[in-house]
Amino acid sequence: MTRNRLDIPSRDALMARQRLVLDHFHDEVAQDWDATLSTFPHPHYEIVPTLTVHDGESAVRGYYHDTRVAFPDQHHEIIELRHSADAVVVEFWLLGTHRGPLGPIPPTNGRFRVRMTAYFLFDENENLVCERIYFDQLSMLKQLMAGLNWKNPATWLRALRALRGVAALSAEPDSGLLLTKVPEDLAHGTDRPSPR
Repeated sequence: MTRNRLDIPSRDALMARQRLVLDHFHDEVAQDWDATLSTFPHPHYEIVPTLTVHDGESAVRGYYHDTRVAFPDQHHEIIELRHSADAVVVEFWLLGTHRGPLGPIPPTNGRFRVRMTAYFLFDENENLVCERIYFDQLSMLKQLMAGLNWKNPATWLRALRALRGVAALSAEPDSGLLLTKVPEDLAHGTDRPSPR
């Protein structure tokens, strides 16, 4: 049975979702990957700014590994948590220091504090099926580059490699994030308010 987009679950269901999401956040900061992965029946992340998808336990563990090599002190500050018919939406600050390579981007030792939004999507059986993350990648990059010593000529080479690395991160976008379609009930106007 498919849930209608306007049907809000019971308070108990919303509270269970909220507990799961807060546990997920806590376990990520603690870098307890087994506990974090246990919040999903099938781990799935969508990182919208880079148009990348990490699907399945192995891919998500790789994502966790790579981001914590780059930002070993990564943590968050929750701003707000909201509920919808099929999601928990969390606004938060993500913080960290760029100590290791982030894929092709060499470490800059810059600190970042970027405002983000994560949509934790649930299916009709109340299973977490996706974490979809939105943030301003340029704000993060500007802060990371601020950690470079621009008076040192070697910085220019590192900055060039960092910019090339950023370009390489989005070189092959995931088609699932590009080939979107309007939900059927919205495409046919069935959710439009009736005329008065």
